[in-house]
Amino acid sequence: MTLEVVVYNLESALRAQEGGADRIELCDNPGQGGTTPSYGMIEVVRQQISMDVFVMIRPRGGDFLYTSDEFYIMKRDIWQCQKLSVDGVVFGVLTSEGRIDKKRCRELIEKARPLKVTCHRAFDMTRDPLEALEDCIEVGFDRILTSGHQPKAVLGAGLVGELIKKAKGRIAIMPGSGVNEDTVEEVIRKSAADEIHFSAATLKPSGMAYHNNAIAGMGSAEGGEYMVRTVDPERVKMMRKLAMGIIGQQKA
Repeated sequence: MTLEVVVYNLESALRAQEGGADRIELCDNPGQGGTTPSYGMIEVVRQQISMDVFVMIRPRGGDFLYTSDEFYIMKRDIWQCQKLSVDGVVFGVLTSEGRIDKKRCRELIEKARPLKVTCHRAFDMTRDPLEALEDCIEVGFDRILTSGHQPKAVLGAGLVGELIKKAKGRIAIMPGSGVNEDTVEEVIRKSAADEIHFSAATLKPSGMAYHNNAIAGMGSAEGGEYMVRTVDPERVKMMRKLAMGIIGQQKA
């Protein structure tokens, strides 16, 4: 069982490693589902993390239909990730009709090599998941992160399992979105996945002694300026234990 933890800062990456994760997906902007982190963040995380580091390549939140300028930004970000010696990149590009943009994805994958490449949950916004599966295989993705075309992976676990069967080992399928201690056993049982993607997130109080109570929030999360998002290593360990328990039952 491979455990991938999504992280949004250095401390989270360190705590994920402490908890025994196998890989991290490094992002910015959790409120928008993840965008590309800064080069400084990528560099320092790479220096301090020994496990695999995959970096989100997404120039903005919103849809996955990109302008020529945005597509150029993605190519430049991939180039920077290669210079910083990460292990993989994560992206997805769609057409306006809701299909995998095979031309652009193939171009990005070719530029990314020899890094590993994951198609992120843009996959869940496609019109036909089985068609998108074959398109991802055709253009050369190594892995698909998916919630099974549902808001949470536990609801789409049946489709995730179908995708794994259809893939027949040609590409890895990794369920993610809402995978936690309450849902991981059901997700694995229904999908037979051998990789999972989750956050194990927790909040800790900021070290700020002074609070300006006149300001309720500087972003999308009210009061978030006095909290710091991190990862609970004990939650990572528990996810491993629960996942391996289900695998043991399936093999028995």
